[in-house]
Amino acid sequence: MTESFHFIIKREWLNRFKDRDCKQAYRMIFEYPEAFYNVKRVHSYCSYMTPDELQRVYERTRTKAVLLAG
Repeated sequence: MTESFHFIIKREWLNRFKDRDCKQAYRMIFEYPEAFYNVKRVHSYCSYMTPDELQRVYERTRTKAVLLAG
């Protein structure tokens, strides 16, 4: 699973940019989840939504359930 994630980072994120130095590469690796993976990339396990979209749907559904319960 980790190897698959590393492949995705390299294919979808790091290959878009030319690294100037190790600091930039390090920063780009840590930006990946917040700038692309959770925000723009759709996931099949999330019904082809981004994780951020799925979280918003979950929170709306949960809020409605709490209001209905009482």
